Amino acid sequence: MSTDQQQHPQIDTAAQKRRAALLRLLLPVLVVTCSVAVAVWMMQTGPKAKPRTNVRIAAIVDVRPIEFGRQNTTVSVMGTVIPKREVVLKPQVSGTVIKLSDNLVPGGRFAKDQPLLSIDPSDYQLAVKQLASEVARVEADIQIELGRQRVAQKEYELLGETVSAEEKALMLREPQLENLRAVLDGTSARLAQAQLDLERTVIKAPFNAVVLSREINLGASVSPSTTLTTLVGSDAYWIEAMIPASQLKWINTGQESSAKGSAVRVFDTTTWGSERFRKGQLVGLTAMVEEQGRMAKLLAEIFDPLALQNSTKVQPELLLGSYVRVEIAGAELPHAAVIERDLVHDGNQVWVMDDQGTLDIRTVDIAFRGKEKVLVTAGISEGELLITSNLPSPVQGMSLRLKDTEATMPAGAEKAKP
Repeated sequence: MSTDQQQHPQIDTAAQKRRAALLRLLLPVLVVTCSVAVAVWMMQTGPKAKPRTNVRIAAIVDVRPIEFGRQNTTVSVMGTVIPKREVVLKPQVSGTVIKLSDNLVPGGRFAKDQPLLSIDPSDYQLAVKQLASEVARVEADIQIELGRQRVAQKEYELLGETVSAEEKALMLREPQLENLRAVLDGTSARLAQAQLDLERTVIKAPFNAVVLSREINLGASVSPSTTLTTLVGSDAYWIEAMIPASQLKWINTGQESSAKGSAVRVFDTTTWGSERFRKGQLVGLTAMVEEQGRMAKLLAEIFDPLALQNSTKVQPELLLGSYVRVEIAGAELPHAAVIERDLVHDGNQVWVMDDQGTLDIRTVDIAFRGKEKVLVTAGISEGELLITSNLPSPVQGMSLRLKDTEATMPAGAEKAKP
């Protein structure tokens, strides 16, 4: 060991400590600096992502052009078939039923004045004979009295006396003759009544009819209070239908005597199928509106509902009590477009594809709402493209394209900038 080291050992130890402290301080800084340098190098030399242009996806739709023109309105309602004429027959004379027509069963058909049944006429035939003989006797008495008057007239002339008018009438037997004439009138009236009762023993159909029900059988004893049968007229039926009061303005109810009611078509899909129908016309409107639903009651008339006048049976039979659909021909709109009800959204909106190939949610004026279609008078224009397909999430201005186009974007649409 040198003399200096021996003399200054403490100085060397302090220097070593300072170097160790400096090294401990610089080492973390060096590590951080190297890490930053490596990170910067990796960022500068690594692959870079290239930005990609966003393309707006267009929804595929079907469209058809809007067409305006003269359009007829049709009001569709439901109704029930009821009889136009219905009668409950009761006899006007008493007796025993001795004969029933084979057709006198529910559904049987009768022409006007065709016999339905007969009541035993024996008592009424005897009454007619008895009264006829009484009439003949009274007529004979009148002839005898006329002869007596002629004799009295000659006696009065031979007497040559002047008497009062009352005395002269008595002398000429005028009261006796008047009495016999009165007896003759009364007897003749009773004879006419007996003959009428005899005719009434045969019950006839009052009009062309169908039997609705029969209440008696052969051998039954009947009186004027006995119900025999119920008949409904077969020349025409009525259809009673309820219609919203707000739609009455579109139709002619037939109340005006100078004009016929609106034409109707009757459909009974369950019985006839979807294609067959019967024609008729409106004949009336009841005077009251049903309070709860604000519905009015219409009457439509269908002639020859059972197709009895058509031997080929081309027209279907209309059955009483059937629940049918009635289409009423309404007024005409001079300028309107027809749009299906399922293409109308939120009450009065339609979807239109504009010239830029985007969705335009359009509010329109609906003049008439039918069962399957509506008539639009404003809000859209001739030739515009109405969207007929469904859009799950329609948004104003969204891009659209037609099914028959191959491009992913409609003409005129621009790509969205990144």
